[in-house]
Amino acid sequence: MNRTTDIITINSVGQIPSIETILSIPRERTIKLVFEKNIQSKREEIGQKLKKELLNFQVSIHTIEPEINIEKLITDKEIEDNQDFFEQCAKDYRKLGEELLNKLVSKLDLNLNREFPMQTFNELKIDGRSNGKVEGWNYYVHGFHCGFVNIKTKQEIEVPLVFGQEFGDLDPYFFSKYIKSTPKYKPLPVEIYEDYADGVRINERMLKLGKFEKISSNIGNHYGIVVADRQKVEIKSYLDLEKMYQEQNEKNNKPKFNFWKLLGLKK
Repeated sequence: MNRTTDIITINSVGQIPSIETILSIPRERTIKLVFEKNIQSKREEIGQKLKKELLNFQVSIHTIEPEINIEKLITDKEIEDNQDFFEQCAKDYRKLGEELLNKLVSKLDLNLNREFPMQTFNELKIDGRSNGKVEGWNYYVHGFHCGFVNIKTKQEIEVPLVFGQEFGDLDPYFFSKYIKSTPKYKPLPVEIYEDYADGVRINERMLKLGKFEKISSNIGNHYGIVVADRQKVEIKSYLDLEKMYQEQNEKNNKPKFNFWKLLGLKK
């Protein structure tokens, strides 16, 4: 479902809708404030004030056009009313991600580093196999993920590579895209209009409800969010991995191991 847009031309500060008026707009509508030349210098100040006062709204100050766009984000009540749905989506995401990654490992005959899958998939970027097809899906390796898009249904999922054998990390943007592209969820019980911003609110509320929980990754200062009701797996920190690889290198008389060089972040 697409939003409808109410365009309001602003010639003076007095024409800015009141906070009460903005709070009353439904999520299905966007307010676009278009500033005339005589007040364009106030646009940034007004936008920053609206951001502070409109909690749980997305206030976008356009960097080029003289406008501010305001959208109401998914509410706590909407998330709470649909918590079972979002929990099931998270479980499905985790299961499908693991299945697809295992299929790809099998097809490419990879010797998967189960402690740190990203090491294995980084090698695909070097040998030219970072994208291709596997059983009706296009795949592509990028960043900390391996993305899959179903050729027929266009379902999308991004499988994380930096949480050991935990493949259910729910990046807010990727989780929203997955939900919206999954045929069996349609029609959605609640609309997701802003993939990232709504995704963040879903994750935050589900964490407070105890349905999701945070996990650490293989990478320092990086964490993920997964469904709480799952079979938990051990995730080694980069310090544990660095120690393990260093011991292996010393045993085999190899140079000192550099974990960050492995990631391509340090020479």
